[in-house]
Amino acid sequence: MKYFGLLLAVGLLASCSARQGGNVENLSGEVNPMIGTDFTGNTYPGAQAPHGMVQLSPDNGLPGWDRIAGYFYPDSTIAGFSHTHLSGTGAGDLYDISFMPAVEPLSIAEAPLGLHSKFAHSSEEAHAGYYKVHLADYDIDVELTATPRCGVQRYTFHSKPDSAIVVLNLSKATNWDRTLAWHVEQRDSVTLVGYRYSDGWARNQKLYFCSRFSQPIASIEQDSVVTMRFNLAAAKGELTLSTALSAVSKEGAERNLKAEAPTDDFDTVLASTEEAWNHALSKVRIKSDDKDLRTTFYTALYHSMIAPTLYDDVDGAYRGPDSLIHEAKGWNNYSTFSLWDTYRAAHPLYTILQPERAADMARSIIAFAEQNGRLPVWNMHASETDMMIGYHAAAVLAEVSLKGLLTKEEQKRALAACVATANLDDYRQIGLYKQLGYVPADAEGEGENWTLSKTLEYAYDDHCIAVLARHLGDAATAAAMEARAKNYRNVWNPATGFMQPRLLSGSFVEPFKAEDYTEYICESNAWHYLWSVQHDVEGLVALMGGAEAFEARLDSLFSYKPAEGEELPIFSTGMIGQYVHGNEPCHHVAYLYNYVGKPAKTQRYVSQIMHEQYSNTPAGLCGNEDCGQMSAWLVWSALGLYPVDPVSLIYQLGTPLFEEAIVELPGGKQLTVRAPGVSKEHYAVREVRFNGTVLAKPEISHEQLMQGGVIEFIVER
Repeated sequence: MKYFGLLLAVGLLASCSARQGGNVENLSGEVNPMIGTDFTGNTYPGAQAPHGMVQLSPDNGLPGWDRIAGYFYPDSTIAGFSHTHLSGTGAGDLYDISFMPAVEPLSIAEAPLGLHSKFAHSSEEAHAGYYKVHLADYDIDVELTATPRCGVQRYTFHSKPDSAIVVLNLSKATNWDRTLAWHVEQRDSVTLVGYRYSDGWARNQKLYFCSRFSQPIASIEQDSVVTMRFNLAAAKGELTLSTALSAVSKEGAERNLKAEAPTDDFDTVLASTEEAWNHALSKVRIKSDDKDLRTTFYTALYHSMIAPTLYDDVDGAYRGPDSLIHEAKGWNNYSTFSLWDTYRAAHPLYTILQPERAADMARSIIAFAEQNGRLPVWNMHASETDMMIGYHAAAVLAEVSLKGLLTKEEQKRALAACVATANLDDYRQIGLYKQLGYVPADAEGEGENWTLSKTLEYAYDDHCIAVLARHLGDAATAAAMEARAKNYRNVWNPATGFMQPRLLSGSFVEPFKAEDYTEYICESNAWHYLWSVQHDVEGLVALMGGAEAFEARLDSLFSYKPAEGEELPIFSTGMIGQYVHGNEPCHHVAYLYNYVGKPAKTQRYVSQIMHEQYSNTPAGLCGNEDCGQMSAWLVWSALGLYPVDPVSLIYQLGTPLFEEAIVELPGGKQLTVRAPGVSKEHYAVREVRFNGTVLAKPEISHEQLMQGGVIEFIVER
């Protein structure tokens, strides 16, 4: 809050300086929020501050998986601009507090579209913190920007400014969302307050708002929607609308509005938000003359900074999963944790580029666990959705603790929450997992699917808990959890050479085909989950019969193509053979060649993925963005690094995307990554030097990285 307040005061000057070639680089302008709005990316193009509570974006007005984020590039209608959205999750919820400007005659279609307007992509503009579109049916320009807790809209009515209409539709719901209750009251001639209660993926969601118009409301009508009329002739057709959100109360929303959008000056807020993005994006500065490649990279960095999202008011108040109001004292509370995805690369990236925020995210996880009785799995808006599997908050808490971002007392609380969750015998077959050493495929009860995946993911999380316990000197817990971390061996079938689901009797499920997508494996097949042993790659190599056999199996993964015409699940995209970059279980796999002395193959496939699976187009993401994980993979890999096992504090080396990148590290240090001559055609690395010394293995430690200096990749020409 303090940082944004400072930016609000100086943002306009700084933004102008950036545009005029001053010292501040305008990286916000190099972001293309349209990337991922087509194909399966499921992103939204609207405005948001870094990790902001508000995601103000247009909604096409139609339901469907393609429109999970509210907007789908092939569509041609806009039915409102709502303040909350999910970035590439594949889950349809939120779309709260939706406003729509119009003039009569109104374009109203049958439900579910309702009030809407046509638009053309040629009228759209978007960069980090800003979105603009022309509503063709009404000849209205709409501009959007946002502070951390407020959305700010500017409408320009080119026709009929004396008969301007703004509709607030709090009953509007789509996809998984449904409205439970809503309320609006007019505080004065320009101010509304109210709430929307809803149920969907986030259960029993409560959201309060305070909206202020720049011009008086001439009249207001309430029925199923709130219709406001304005005479904007004297204002030359311009109307600014500022809306603050709060999960706590209407009064909380009013305080947020007063603190972050005290005036109706859209341009000042926009400049401040652009400067906030410039500050965040400047943590990595790349050198490249390839405009599309620069835009693809900076959009990935931008997407990695969308979620988790801020979830407390300016006074620190927030709603917990226990439905009580709590206070974050000296830190900020966050929500929207897509942990099955983001523990892999997004959270490790935060510890490097945003360590203070990474620490607050960990504190938020600890608080959620203490208020909810277990670690979050996939939480948002004070609700545990229980989407996906594992207890991967353990990985995040262990990594942040090992990197020294939490106090010792906080680390102890983190360990207690991890151990308690890992021993919930009645939750998702954890008791059977402890008893048998695997989750049986024929287990009965709630959530019995994805049993093979659960075994492997529980084993990894147990390893993370063991590492944290050892770090804190708890030898008994460390030993117990490390033993559980070996449970992946219990689903290895030497007869097939794959991880295979097992029954209560101990026998493996038959028939079995590794390429089949079954209820036993989470959004993947056995080819993908074969490699989900990030914590013990050496043990996996031994199971497969040694380095040569391991390399051969990796080769097969990348070369064994699905049968022609085979119908694949929607999450199997970005495929190279059986490798699926469009879904997270494969994200570390290209780096596994490093472990058996074949880094050239890691370099080959990492380069191929970077160049082929990401692009500066609306369809430029090969799979769901998943709250930053898809993009964080690219950010790490473009720097020539990847955290295969985040709690090992070791980064595997690949091949960089750019000839030079400079990373701003904590404490004023810098890490420069150089790869002279690197390109799509020239990616093979002969050797890597760190501060002039040749690295003996294709890896670098977190301790080395945080010292700063120069990593130089010597590229074959």
